[in-house]
Amino acid sequence: MPVEERLIWGMRLARMLSACVEVCVALMLLRMADPKAMLRLNALAGLVGPAVFIAVSALGLAASLGRLEPGRLLVVLLGIALVVWGTR
Repeated sequence: MPVEERLIWGMRLARMLSACVEVCVALMLLRMADPKAMLRLNALAGLVGPAVFIAVSALGLAASLGRLEPGRLLVVLLGIALVVWGTR
């Protein structure tokens, strides 16, 4: 399997894993009654989204490196950086 195809599969698997974690957290929240514990669990789940976003973006960039012009690559990197900065 070519490297590009492996990177694409990595992107798919990271998103599927993220979705599974989110669904599991939602099910756990349905069974909990303590608001403080729910808030802590929600905060931990909130870390998954940005981590997956960065990982999938990195995999996508690695898969696209040969096809993107340097200027466009810079624009993509800037876009990712702005999203991360804006969500701080």
